[in-house]
Amino acid sequence: MRNLRIVFMGTPDFAVATLDRLVKKGYDIVGVITAPDKPSGRGRKIHESSVKQYARKAGLYIMQPTNLKDNDFLNDLRSLKANLQIVVAFRMLPKQVWAMPEYGTFNLHASLLPDYRGAAPINWAIINGEKETGVSTFYINEKIDTGELILQEKTEIGPEDTAGDLHDRLMVLGAGLVLKTVSLIEKDQVVPQKQPMDSKFKTADKINKETCKIDWEESAEKICNLIRGLSPYPAAWTNMKNEDELIPIKIYKSKCQKEAHNLKPGTIKFTKKELKVASPEGYVYLLELQLPGKRKMAVSDVLNGLKIKESAYMM
Repeated sequence: MRNLRIVFMGTPDFAVATLDRLVKKGYDIVGVITAPDKPSGRGRKIHESSVKQYARKAGLYIMQPTNLKDNDFLNDLRSLKANLQIVVAFRMLPKQVWAMPEYGTFNLHASLLPDYRGAAPINWAIINGEKETGVSTFYINEKIDTGELILQEKTEIGPEDTAGDLHDRLMVLGAGLVLKTVSLIEKDQVVPQKQPMDSKFKTADKINKETCKIDWEESAEKICNLIRGLSPYPAAWTNMKNEDELIPIKIYKSKCQKEAHNLKPGTIKFTKKELKVASPEGYVYLLELQLPGKRKMAVSDVLNGLKIKESAYMM
């Protein structure tokens, strides 16, 4: 049995679940590397990462390098004499870092690799209408998310699952998979599998503002998948043209319905409690929205305070 000395790298809540499981299992976490503190919010208060907050309470040694190639940082990292590094929702590592420990550096990724390599695997799995996804552990190499696979575990994606729902489920599933991976490494029982390297697999590129904009020429099902895949963050959005006013709207929840009509995509139909938007071969019913400067609200509450003209449409 190998005696593991582990350095853990991560930043958001998604990584905390894994670190917590490792600590509670009694593994020797000799260091935690996380993002530097930064100002955030309206008051620009200094914000600590979720991983740092957990590590501080657990009494773990914390490192927050701005430059992962800095000699002082690399010397500090070497001094910990770690023989295994675990990465969960961190940043790309230089070879000087990932090649350092004797037993390697492995990463937890929120997809069934080789599908959905990239920054936003949870979002894209839902946006693309997948019925299944999962988590993978793999050894880090020079290229992003392409190293040898160690373990994978699957989970279903429900028809109403949002990115937030799936994030929370994969966070727990991933923490368990990391423990299984560490156990294999501890016993020297890993049988790594090479990933296929052709280009036919689906990617998970970083989400940007244009990704989030709804195209009402798409099918109702595709639009609803986009909304689910971007909820609760960063949220799908559209502009409503309401006479002379152009109102940007974020949409967090919807449902789609196939229904024959001859309306132009983007046409709005509404009552006092219901708002639906025409798309080819159906409608998208908007259920939860956010107007500029307002909180997230049910559509019935929005309609109580927003006077929509009969000529209004989404664009």
